Amino acid sequence: MDTTQTAAEGAQSLPALLHRNAQTFASAPAYREKEFGIWQCWSWSETAQEIEALALGLLNLGVREGDFIAIIGRNRPYLYWSMVAAQSVGAVPVPLYQDAVAEEMAYVLSHCGARFVIVSDQEQADKVIEIQDQLHQFEHLIYLDPRGMRKYDHHQLHQFSHVQDQGRAARDEWITDLHTRRDKLTYDSTCVMLYTSGTTGKPKGVVLSNRNVIESAKNASDFDGLTSNEDILSYLPMAWVGDFIFSIGQAYWCGFCVNCPESADTMITDLREIGPTYFFAPPRVFETQLTSVMIRMEDAAPLKKRMFHHFMSHAKKVGGLILDGKPVDLADRLKYAIGNALVYGPLKDTLGLGRVRVGYTAGEAIGPEIFEFYRSLGINLKQLYGQTEATVFITVQPDGEVRPDTVGVPAPDVEIRIEDSGEIFYRSPGVFVEYYNNPDSTASTKDAEGWVATGDAGFIEEGSGHLRIIDRAKDVGKMADGSMFAPKYVENKLKFYPDILEVVLFGNTRDRCVAFINIDLTAVGNWAERNNIAYASYQELAGNPRVLETIQEHVEAVNRSVAEDPMLSGCQVHRFVVLHKELDADDGEMTRTRKVRRRIVEEKFADIIAALYDGSERVSTVTEVTYEDGRKGSISATLDICDASVVPIARQMAAE
Repeated sequence: MDTTQTAAEGAQSLPALLHRNAQTFASAPAYREKEFGIWQCWSWSETAQEIEALALGLLNLGVREGDFIAIIGRNRPYLYWSMVAAQSVGAVPVPLYQDAVAEEMAYVLSHCGARFVIVSDQEQADKVIEIQDQLHQFEHLIYLDPRGMRKYDHHQLHQFSHVQDQGRAARDEWITDLHTRRDKLTYDSTCVMLYTSGTTGKPKGVVLSNRNVIESAKNASDFDGLTSNEDILSYLPMAWVGDFIFSIGQAYWCGFCVNCPESADTMITDLREIGPTYFFAPPRVFETQLTSVMIRMEDAAPLKKRMFHHFMSHAKKVGGLILDGKPVDLADRLKYAIGNALVYGPLKDTLGLGRVRVGYTAGEAIGPEIFEFYRSLGINLKQLYGQTEATVFITVQPDGEVRPDTVGVPAPDVEIRIEDSGEIFYRSPGVFVEYYNNPDSTASTKDAEGWVATGDAGFIEEGSGHLRIIDRAKDVGKMADGSMFAPKYVENKLKFYPDILEVVLFGNTRDRCVAFINIDLTAVGNWAERNNIAYASYQELAGNPRVLETIQEHVEAVNRSVAEDPMLSGCQVHRFVVLHKELDADDGEMTRTRKVRRRIVEEKFADIIAALYDGSERVSTVTEVTYEDGRKGSISATLDICDASVVPIARQMAAE
């Protein structure tokens, strides 16, 4: 690692790091992709050649310095190459969420003024063609997969491989220009522009420089001791800053291999085959995997089920201590070793996490039970706290100091301060340059000294120095009696249950809290099948009396837990409704990164909220939905409103 870092000193752009890697790690694997069931592999030397051919082809097409090149599609080596090729010619890559609808893409493409768009396949090409009359600056579209594209008008369409072939053919003509543009790149040159999820309004273009990306990648890699021998699985959206820093920033700094799954449907299978050593996933992925394990154990033979629960009980007691290198007596270590041979090891291999040396989760709080489950297996799962504007890293958890209730200490070279209001501010080398064409938002988020307002409320623990997040600052309010209202705290506790997928809590300025709940169709559907309960739709299952009874038990258990915290005991859920549909990004209720758009949900389901507060036992509602093909429709439902028991004692004590 030291040799690698020494060789990287002075490299002030990703193309410069690519050049370093092509020499230092010439024959080592840089990218793998599974296609038609077979893993394809490219070395760093081959990767440099592929990127150079594409960069030459872009020059041949007329890409100018400062142009924006949009990139849309699932994780594929070719699209990662496109981002580095764009940088190599002095352009700015702008990855978009592949599941965004055409209208969402229209805003981003128009806002950044993309002249060139590189897409993965016909589906993405059709979206761009559908909105091209709104994109006055748009000139060329490059597609990767030629299937279905033969009869399209190719005046503005170009096949990816053809652009590379043209680049190779024109190499003598353009190679000098390519070297000139690449050599002009500095630490202050723009590396990428990533759009925020737009939780509260239109997405903003976050401009990140080479300094932001390389310094953040270097510091985080040093912190966890990453080397060129790591393997990662790149499956998260390419438009998300987390994927960019893990799959490009750190991959190019360290020189490790990026593995791309064949499709979203084969991700778990491909995860098992690769066995990554460095792994990142949002809580939803870990929750889904754990739900799958528990469902399979319910169907297991009695002996196997008893053995699983017996050894998992022991792992819960000592697994985390062993992982952190803390004292554990010999008998417990021996029993854990037996459990590892019979249960933990095979289970980790089944999950695809058998080789993980460093694992991270972020984006939302992960349930303590889920977090401790993975750590008890010996998986070094940690939490981090970050933002697009920070180039990911604000806080990280050091080995040996991993806890489920904090997000760790300031990352290397990061400063943190807490305002009197409780809002968290930070300053670091990763702090973004600006919001593109939005000086007012830039000024309101980042001050002249480089301090950035996170919009989150929290506090730093005395003694440990760990940061604890309470909630989004704008979502923290007060109940009618003056007690604190922190919805995320309660929502996360409810989402710890495998049969609850999403929760939205209401209660700011009110005398009590109420909640919307989405069930997890996979978990609850499996339970229904095991209990011979027939259902024809999500809506029918969500309204089943036995499902409502189970959810009520969860809510009341969480109420008892919340009541133990005098500061937040007023946030107990008095009434709730299990919604008739899943909250969906296509319906505007969530962002593409699965964050709830709280205000939109509140406006859209105002009739249900009113019924929750006026004492109604049922409510009839009609909701507009968007189908997969983009058509609009509506669904009608009559929902049961459920009351939940609350614990009054803690609240009274708080008032005293």
